[in-house]
Amino acid sequence: MDLGLKDKVVAVTGGTSGIGRSVAEMAAAEGARVFVLARHEVQIPGCRFLQCDVTRPEQVGQAVAEVVQEAGRIDVLVNSAGVYREEPLEEVTEASYREIMDTNVLGTVLMCRAALPHMDGGCIVNVASDAALRGNYGCAVYAASKGAVVAFTKSLALDVAPRVRVNAVCPGDVDTPMMEKQCREGGYTKAECGAVYPLQRIARPEEAAFMILSVASPRNGFMTGAAVEVTGGL
Repeated sequence: MDLGLKDKVVAVTGGTSGIGRSVAEMAAAEGARVFVLARHEVQIPGCRFLQCDVTRPEQVGQAVAEVVQEAGRIDVLVNSAGVYREEPLEEVTEASYREIMDTNVLGTVLMCRAALPHMDGGCIVNVASDAALRGNYGCAVYAASKGAVVAFTKSLALDVAPRVRVNAVCPGDVDTPMMEKQCREGGYTKAECGAVYPLQRIARPEEAAFMILSVASPRNGFMTGAAVEVTGGL
């Protein structure tokens, strides 16, 4: 399907694994000029890697400056960098709280702030979670962070309209390295997670990526301020 992304400049945070990597690969296949921003370098065909810790304002500013220097602008920003941790509230430490909030919320805010001056008529897509909309067991702080991302998305969409569209995509469980880590630490399997979904499985990364790029597509120009669920009917 032609999503209208050919020659568009797409920046993806957390783009070296999981959903972010699938977004980067799919955007490159669509003919976009893709920049992958992450802490640790992984070479992805058709993509330009830039080292960036989204919790560090100076690194965010430098990475965005490099994108603009090379490509002249940013058409699509996908904020996919994130961390997940399951822990009961009584075990939450200040350090774990800050890691989750700084990566999931502050990182999204910093990237949007840095990129927006270089966007005109494009789209920002923030990757949130189904937990942002209805909560989930054993991950209250994570759910709160993604809830903040959704609220930030809806408010920012008002602030920057009509120049830039801003939306969130809220996936359920996705078969990623983060999900595998979650299963190991939680003592359950991906099949057990999938059994709670009406579709009887968890999502594939490319399914979440397709929705993200569909939302970002200029062919979807009347959607802004939305939080789109990709949850297999959960």
